[in-house]
Amino acid sequence: MFTENERVLSSSSMDESVLDEKTRVERYDSQSWESLKTNPLYEDLVEFKDVFPETVPCELPKDKGIRHEVELKPGSKYCVMKQWPLPREQVLAIDKFFADRLAAGHVRESTSPHSSPTFCVRKATGGWWIVHAFNKLNAATVPAQTPIPRKDVIIDGMSKSTIFSSMDLMDGFRQILMRERDIPYTAVSTPSGMLWEWLVMPQGLSNAPATFNRCVSHLLRPVREFAPSYFDDVFIHSRAMDGKSDVEVHRYHVRQVLTIMRKHQLYANLKKCTFAASEIPLLGCIVGKNGVRPDTEKIKSITDWPVPVDVRGLRKILGLVAYLHKCSRNYAEMTVHLSRLLKKNERWLWNAECQRSFDGIKQSLIKSPVRSGQAISCGL
Repeated sequence: MFTENERVLSSSSMDESVLDEKTRVERYDSQSWESLKTNPLYEDLVEFKDVFPETVPCELPKDKGIRHEVELKPGSKYCVMKQWPLPREQVLAIDKFFADRLAAGHVRESTSPHSSPTFCVRKATGGWWIVHAFNKLNAATVPAQTPIPRKDVIIDGMSKSTIFSSMDLMDGFRQILMRERDIPYTAVSTPSGMLWEWLVMPQGLSNAPATFNRCVSHLLRPVREFAPSYFDDVFIHSRAMDGKSDVEVHRYHVRQVLTIMRKHQLYANLKKCTFAASEIPLLGCIVGKNGVRPDTEKIKSITDWPVPVDVRGLRKILGLVAYLHKCSRNYAEMTVHLSRLLKKNERWLWNAECQRSFDGIKQSLIKSPVRSGQAISCGL
């Protein structure tokens, strides 16, 4: 649902130095059931091993109480885009994909007046991603107004916690049912002449991330005090209380979350999870018992960023910096000259003041201190 650059990745149980030094690939590779054997939650996790499958079970999911809805703007007509021809290798990949989806109960043959084309994108590891071009349907869809969880609220709620876990939920697209009357909108054509429609929420619909976020928030509402969620990420935090150690409380909290996930068929990617750690990556920051600091991977991507040559490039870097702007001293003052270049009809002129601002932002992030959760979150 989200790009890899948006992911917050981690390994099992890490201290601060390990989190700083490990790359994303290394974190992926190091996480396994074997590596978790020394983790205090190992036995609990093994008990809920079905929540961490290698692949999501290929079956029609349960009704989770939230279905994906498609509301078209008034006056919208049939959303139709013509299917274009594809190489035989891709046609065969698409046909196999839909044969598997049909067997799982995810799709059915369609007679819908709507139709969006299907195409392939090469995977970095080989093979094909099957993608639908829902451009016309998305343009005609009323945008969802589901509120996005606030990063500052999530961090503020963790400010007194001393032990943390995070879980990355898998394949949210096909884990939510479509509202029955909206199924015809999801009709997709294939190069071999078939027309299918989705019974589950497919990838590519404009409001799909909002629906998944709403569904996860709805299901985890009973535990949101210690397990807030942000789209497909769930963060669990605990501290010692009522005579119990922080590990004992955390074990109870994690088991509650896993019980809900098992009941409602929510699955997590083990390689992208952290369990019983003193700190976890969270939305561009590292949040732990000692406070909040910027994620070094995020900082490195900013400090390595080349000088922008146009408005588009400047927007990209400022968008990335905005994730961590409270870690940057005097952020508003430093971006005055850069923000000026974003104004409508402003002539692009990258001068010495812009360069000083650009360099100053990078340096302030490098030197940013560790702050308490309360200090950083309330300022966002």
